[in-house]
Amino acid sequence: MRESCGIFGVYAQGEDVARLAFFGIYALQHRGQESSGIASADGSRIRVHADMGLVAQVFNETVLDQLSGSIAIGHNRYSTTGSSRKFNVQPVVVSSPSEEIALAHNGNIVNAGYLRRELEEKGYTFSSSSDSAIIACLIVSSPGKDLVDKIRYAMGRLQGAYSLVIMTRDKLLGVRDPFGVRPLSLGSLNGGWVLASETCALDHLGAHLIREVEPGEVVLIDEAGVNGFKVGKTEKRALCIFEFIYFARPDSVIGGCRLYPTRQAMGGQLSCEHPVDADLVIGIPDSATAAGIGYSLASGIPFSEGLLKNRYVGRTFIEPEQRLRDLGVKLKFNPMPEIISGKRLVVVDDSIVRGTTTPQVINLLRRAGASEVHLRICAPPIRHPCFFGVDMATRSELIAAQKTVPEIAEFVGADSLGYLSVDGLIQAVGLPRENFCLACFTGDYPLPVQLEMDKLAMETILDTE
Repeated sequence: MRESCGIFGVYAQGEDVARLAFFGIYALQHRGQESSGIASADGSRIRVHADMGLVAQVFNETVLDQLSGSIAIGHNRYSTTGSSRKFNVQPVVVSSPSEEIALAHNGNIVNAGYLRRELEEKGYTFSSSSDSAIIACLIVSSPGKDLVDKIRYAMGRLQGAYSLVIMTRDKLLGVRDPFGVRPLSLGSLNGGWVLASETCALDHLGAHLIREVEPGEVVLIDEAGVNGFKVGKTEKRALCIFEFIYFARPDSVIGGCRLYPTRQAMGGQLSCEHPVDADLVIGIPDSATAAGIGYSLASGIPFSEGLLKNRYVGRTFIEPEQRLRDLGVKLKFNPMPEIISGKRLVVVDDSIVRGTTTPQVINLLRRAGASEVHLRICAPPIRHPCFFGVDMATRSELIAAQKTVPEIAEFVGADSLGYLSVDGLIQAVGLPRENFCLACFTGDYPLPVQLEMDKLAMETILDTE
């Protein structure tokens, strides 16, 4: 599983907006590690610098000095629609006779193939294979008296998940799809304004959280201040539940919930649903540490860091090739035999997707002397693919779609396996069930999944490029 992209925008007169954007996307590095980019505007032109690599690899003092202006947007990427290649880095810049915009996108447009073919018939050409370029071209080509009108029209055509930051030469805009699948927050900073995928980016800059951008809302920021426009019809909400389980940083706030105690509550609920006699609880670091502590507190079984993480190795699923994922597990974790040898372990993890890395982790623990390994997962079984911005593989690759829970336990080498129930997950999060997209667990998609055929058609196009 790969996570969502990170987007950031800042409008601040008299500030070094390029550096603010740099630190903003640096704080969001966990949301994408394939490429990074920043665009800036000074009222007369838009400049952009983007490349493959981490934020600290793509930018230096010389590059940042060239990104002058009072507006900037930034992006961290992993590939959902569009391959992991340099021509797909963001922000993308698109021009029409009346408009020039830079755009950064978090999400996935499931009717992108259809829209691309329609735009090509109108004479548009694409140097990028990402759906972000399609969104940008759709916006600038849409009818309307101003950019908000154009975005309103485009939102009526787009199907899927999208949180956007858009920049013109003198304006900054934030856009969230009518389902609110991906998060986007608005903050204030020294008389200026900030948009970010997660509130942790606001915290690092000393910005004050104002509110979340609402589903179906366009936020326009210019010299007059901030104006919000409700332009998308919101029939139901579908915030991705994996933002709470895994994607977002535990110090971020989404829906009024600080995620660290929410993840502790998931672990506590796991302990109630799947108790076991054991000597020690460990969480797979760092994503399941909070849930592991929650399991320990609820069960009374001591918690320890029996498995240490090399924090200079990126999250294993970020690597686009399975060979690198396999190598990454061995480089990433190191067990401590003095702590776990002879112990019956409860091992708490956030999810099992393909089931390829979990057996390696359990094998590491057994080789370090664990007498029993009881695996507890603070997400329900993932049985359905995601079409809204998370690369969870195809249904045939999802282990829970192919095997029963006892069969998965045997496959990964665990003495027992327990998944958190959907009801237990919602209880731990503490927000209404109808707020969330749970499709990867239930198969109940917020949009019709005839769109899967369009996704396959889009992949056919990309394979030929």
